[in-house]
Amino acid sequence: MPEVDLLQAVNMALTKAMETDDRVIVLGEDVGVDGGVFRATNGLIERFGAERVRDTPLSEAGITGLSVGLAAQDFRPVLEIQFMGFIYPAIDQIINHASRLRNRTRGRLTCPMVLRAPFGGGIHAPEHHSESTEAMFAHIPGLRVVIPSSPKRAYGLLLAAIENPDPVVFLEPKRIYHVQKENVEDDGKALPLDRCFVLREGSDITLITWGAMIVETLAGADQLAEDGVSAEVIDVATLTPLDTDTIFSSVEKTGRCVIVHEAARTGGFGGEIAARLAEDGLLSLLAPVKRVTGYDTVIPMPRLEHHYMPSLDRILTAAREVLEYS
Repeated sequence: MPEVDLLQAVNMALTKAMETDDRVIVLGEDVGVDGGVFRATNGLIERFGAERVRDTPLSEAGITGLSVGLAAQDFRPVLEIQFMGFIYPAIDQIINHASRLRNRTRGRLTCPMVLRAPFGGGIHAPEHHSESTEAMFAHIPGLRVVIPSSPKRAYGLLLAAIENPDPVVFLEPKRIYHVQKENVEDDGKALPLDRCFVLREGSDITLITWGAMIVETLAGADQLAEDGVSAEVIDVATLTPLDTDTIFSSVEKTGRCVIVHEAARTGGFGGEIAARLAEDGLLSLLAPVKRVTGYDTVIPMPRLEHHYMPSLDRILTAAREVLEYS
């Protein structure tokens, strides 16, 4: 059982999917000869050939439109957008075609495609390389938005996304590509989509997050434990459709909740979770829900980036305010 990081787990999942199903095709800018901008597709063209690992022109709209057509004809395209900040030219194809194909054809056609994109800040990249606009895609009916936060979850969730009959936006938190290694069995077993993962059981407060912010949130739970506070940590993993059962069950137990994400505060997906708790979980809450988020500005590159990102101190401050509320 190999010990791999998140990026290597993505490569493992792509390899396994292509071995298992010859309908799986990988395409995107530099995914073939160069192995992708972060080398997530390294070695695939040598193993599966240029017919199934296709280097494309520099056109995100073209890559996505081609993938929609392939998916409609029973292929399983996995396209790579090099950075989430480059995804906007593809939005017409994603929203107007991929997400609507099942409804438009009354189920005669589906769109089993996966759009992979590295996202988020924390690597001191230039402009257009550090966006966290996952909430924009979570707003679109017909799309699944999946965000892994560990090597095991990257492997299992990507396999599940490729097997899914409808389009999946699969966002990879590049800040933690190489942060953690895990023993990942290359057994081809998918993890369930549409489910949160409880990473740590607790009874005093619920900390909800996804993506790279798992690192700081788990560190916050460790720090709170030193103060005698039992924090439950939930990795949302699939933003849409949202697993509210797991979230409500946790908040019913703890009565207190902090939501952490690095995306800008206004319109961030944390607001959706907070709204659902207000609508359907209000009587379980012993304190107002707090959000720890990025700011309503473009990430200031490069030297001020760390001021933008939610920090351990900000998470602890929010948690203690919620715990002290009466």
